[in-house]
Amino acid sequence: MESNKDKAIKSIGIAERKISENDYVGAKKFVIKAQNLYPKLDGLKQVSMMIDVYISASNKINRKGEADWYGVLGVDPLANDEAIKKQYKKLALLLHPDKNKFTGATEAFKLISEAWCRLSDKSQRFSYDLKRKSKDIENGMQQKQPKRHKTDFSWKQPKHEESESESDPETKTEPGFTWKKASTFWTKCDRCNTYCQFESDSAYLNETLSCPNCRHDFVVTEIELEVIGGRRVIRFNKSRTGASSSGTSASDSATLQKKE
Repeated sequence: MESNKDKAIKSIGIAERKISENDYVGAKKFVIKAQNLYPKLDGLKQVSMMIDVYISASNKINRKGEADWYGVLGVDPLANDEAIKKQYKKLALLLHPDKNKFTGATEAFKLISEAWCRLSDKSQRFSYDLKRKSKDIENGMQQKQPKRHKTDFSWKQPKHEESESESDPETKTEPGFTWKKASTFWTKCDRCNTYCQFESDSAYLNETLSCPNCRHDFVVTEIELEVIGGRRVIRFNKSRTGASSSGTSASDSATLQKKE
């Protein structure tokens, strides 16, 4: 047990050296190490609180280098005057140079005193809060990402039904399809006739992609579909698909292509 105490004292010594080097995060690590080794070591709470004050003071709220005074005192920005006063008195007892003999105690006490002066005065606190809000707004604007245009696309092999027009039995329609020429376009694999839909502003136009159905590479080109009765239709070529019936669907056509 005594061995742990000696190691803890040594860790506190290293922490004090880190403070003099302005390495407050490093100092905090050695204080935590000392606490784990020997929790009852005298002055642990004092040196730990002192380092917390330094770390908070190093957090600046603006480019002018003004410290986070709420963090220095360890209070919430919405805390009332009484809570701030109570916390200041608590820290003053721990950090006053007459009671805290650790390296850096004097400067830490000056920091909490300055924080108390600024936050106990209503006009100064109001002005300081405005500066903090300005920083929050600035940070929010920097973190806000611009909206990106959607580049996702969907692969579709639409179902087709026979057109109501008796004069053109080979014409197949797309049921429930809403034509938005300005927003999407259709292309198809030249091997298996799988139909694919992209957004009009997509970067995939004229690019070579792999078909999701047959995995054959094909160039994405826009297909100009016919418009009959206000609806977009897809016309199949018998000689190409090998279909003997005008009722051949797109999926049937794809199957035939695969078998050939």
